[in-house]
Amino acid sequence: MRLLLAFIAIPLIEIALFIQVGGLIGLWPTLAIVLFTAVLGSYLVRTQGAAELGRLRQSFSTLQDPAEPLANGAMILFAGALLLTPGFFTDACGFALLVPGIRARAFQAIKSRVRFAQFEMGPQGQPGPRHNGPDDRVIDGEFEAVDPDKRPTHDASGWTRH
Repeated sequence: MRLLLAFIAIPLIEIALFIQVGGLIGLWPTLAIVLFTAVLGSYLVRTQGAAELGRLRQSFSTLQDPAEPLANGAMILFAGALLLTPGFFTDACGFALLVPGIRARAFQAIKSRVRFAQFEMGPQGQPGPRHNGPDDRVIDGEFEAVDPDKRPTHDASGWTRH
């Protein structure tokens, strides 16, 4: 139900803002502002997205929890979608998500509602599965691949070599 209300309310808000701003400053300045915010937003999304990708790689290499860089990356991606959508309200929401402090607060709010069941590291701090139970067994063995003789199933067509 909330999603339906958002799909109805957001376009109405955008239309009302376009009418108000267009009435105050005119059509062409209004369109120029919309175009400028899209270009500026795409630049900011690209630079902040690259920075978050670097933080994500660093968290993987140092075996730290990657939840915050992943959440920041998702919020930056969502901000980019909002900034590319024409409108003043969506631009304001998109630019707000590009502010690191607002993203940090949003991450804390989301984190307080989500619970992780389990996060483990492998033996000696190495990533990977743990084998601790009595049913964990390692079976050593050797194998040899056996290819059956290939026999033609039809006569040569003349298009292949023998």
